Amino acid sequence: MTYQITGLDPLQFAPLFDLDKVTLAGHQAMRVTADGPGFCCRVSLAEATAGEDVLLLHFTSHDVNTPYRSAYAIYVRKDAPEPARFVNALPPMFDSRAFALRGFDAAGYLQIAELAAPGECEAAIRKLFQNPLITYIHAHFATYGCFAARIDRFEEQQ
Repeated sequence: MTYQITGLDPLQFAPLFDLDKVTLAGHQAMRVTADGPGFCCRVSLAEATAGEDVLLLHFTSHDVNTPYRSAYAIYVRKDAPEPARFVNALPPMFDSRAFALRGFDAAGYLQIAELAAPGECEAAIRKLFQNPLITYIHAHFATYGCFAARIDRFEEQQ
């Protein structure tokens, strides 16, 4: 079994970077400056560097017509040109954090969840995908609850 983690499409955020503070607020967003770890971009799936400007914005991460529809705050970097893609590997931002992993079926219903301490994420992902009902997993940072990334089953091309 293989899996794939893909960052969000940067095109949906690109127009926001040119907006002023008041207009950004109308989009439930604001510009902030990274001042240390914790400003993980959901496009590049990497930490912003200290001093780098990022957008903090409200984002619907699970846009389904079920009670499990979900939205929360995320960070996005301006200079993330394309979504990061990891196959059978974790983005570096997964190394030192605890995650809540939520396994969903094809209809968007939560079936099973796992809490993964730092260093346990890979095993927890594989455990969730052992359940044949699980089509995809949403990873959330365990402490703040922010959506981190979507993890899909992946069939490699032969």
